[in-house]
Amino acid sequence: MAAELRPWLAPSATGPVTTTVRLPGSKSMTARAMVLAALADGRSVIEAPLRARDTTLMAAGLRALGVTVDTAADDRWVIEPGPLRGPARIDVGLAGTIMRFLPPAAALADGTVEFDGDPHARKRPMGPILGALRSLGVRLEASPTGGLPLTVHGAGLVEGGEAVVDASGSSQFVSGLLLSAARFTKGLTLRHEGPPVPSAPHLRMTTHMLRAAGAAVDESTPDVWVVEPGPLHGRTWVIEPDLSGALPFFAAAMVTGGEVTLAGWPAASWQPVEQLAELLTALGGEVTRSAAGLTVRGTGTLRGITADLSEVSEMTPVISALAALADGPSELRGVEHIRGHETDRIAALATELGKVGAGITEFPDGLRIEPGPLHGASFETYADHRMAHAAAVIGLSVPGVQLTDVGCTSKTLPEFPELWAELTTRS
Repeated sequence: MAAELRPWLAPSATGPVTTTVRLPGSKSMTARAMVLAALADGRSVIEAPLRARDTTLMAAGLRALGVTVDTAADDRWVIEPGPLRGPARIDVGLAGTIMRFLPPAAALADGTVEFDGDPHARKRPMGPILGALRSLGVRLEASPTGGLPLTVHGAGLVEGGEAVVDASGSSQFVSGLLLSAARFTKGLTLRHEGPPVPSAPHLRMTTHMLRAAGAAVDESTPDVWVVEPGPLHGRTWVIEPDLSGALPFFAAAMVTGGEVTLAGWPAASWQPVEQLAELLTALGGEVTRSAAGLTVRGTGTLRGITADLSEVSEMTPVISALAALADGPSELRGVEHIRGHETDRIAALATELGKVGAGITEFPDGLRIEPGPLHGASFETYADHRMAHAAAVIGLSVPGVQLTDVGCTSKTLPEFPELWAELTTRS
């Protein structure tokens, strides 16, 4: 059940924000590590995981399938795989990672597995991954719209082989199939047919992590992924800080002309740090890496940009907030697929940024944002953590931005309101 709404007045900064933040682990890495651990041939440990709504629901979903998931310690989770079995009921909440990553695993279970989630989860697209599973011989029943509620009739094995998917709506359609593919009897040769797959860095994260678990993966042919059948090995996963979750804090440095360092950033990352650095530099920030972590410094200037955000679409809401505060217009394109995220993010951003005074032109795949004199307003968050982050960033320099619900940030960072309020005291 959805939590009670928590209205929240976004705090404004009184000067440059200068601080070091320590943030929980990446949601994307935590989710992938949990699924790979559940399908492995032995025990796995996940160090520095993200404890948030999405990952708590993922743990519950895996337990329902017969996996032992010990999340008692905040900094070290232990997963002991077992025979996957039904009957089981899995609540996906509003998490794309659960609704796209667990049905292929459920097909490997012995028994029936039912999936459902929050009301908006029923609107999130699933058709392409379900079509691919059906083509591989998996028996399932979906809603009339091709998504949740969903029933997977697990047969204890999936033969595998070749499948085609149109993953232009979400890279998770590919990742979800690949994560379980090594356990398919014949492995999987998956081919994408359709417009370009968005969020390529997330696909690379999936294939890197599969190889780290012992899978043989060939992605040398564009839009084709081959996973050989074979065991996945239990191992220790060390989760990086969440780059998308850090973005609002970096944005605070840029809006206020301050400096924010994300502590604990690894020397080599599986997240799209290069793309983020390019974007923030274009917007007028300075990005540096050192032993202290990843640092973003505001220069006192926010510039308008023209950018294709298809590879880093999760960052669109906060980048849009920065664009609304910039000294010139911005055009952000290449993100049509985010209309199928937690909400239709393009429409939501157009509405809410317009409410605070920005001039907005909405395109099928993005927005043109004309900064104007901004003012306070009620900012609808649409049960979407990234919309809340965007509102908080605008509130730093625009008094009176009232979020309809800050509780939705619990999806990936439950302590966001407290961290953000503390941040503004460092200004």
